[in-house]
Amino acid sequence: MSPWTYLALGIVFEVMGTSALKLSNGFTQPLPSTIVVVGFITALYMLSQSVKTLDIGVVYAIWSGAGVVLIALIGVLFFREVLSPLKILFMTLIVFGVVGLQLVDRSDDAPTRVAVD
Repeated sequence: MSPWTYLALGIVFEVMGTSALKLSNGFTQPLPSTIVVVGFITALYMLSQSVKTLDIGVVYAIWSGAGVVLIALIGVLFFREVLSPLKILFMTLIVFGVVGLQLVDRSDDAPTRVAVD
């Protein structure tokens, strides 16, 4: 499996675990609590697989940035949380930061030319 697939699955499981955390009511509800534990363990396993070949800084930025944005959207859609203009602004900055890191990472992989005298 590609490291990017592992990263995407890690994000999905982390978001699933965090969403269930809200439903677990302080780990008093058995099913959501189980989903939290399984989701986080699986997310960390997937993350560990992706960092075998990808830069950990980029992986962690994408993982955490995507998680923040997705959890905020889930909060609005399913938990009736308010999404203010400032929250939208700062989540947009997170997305730009993640995209920027991805672009820098790709440009770092490009061969560099060395001037020969």
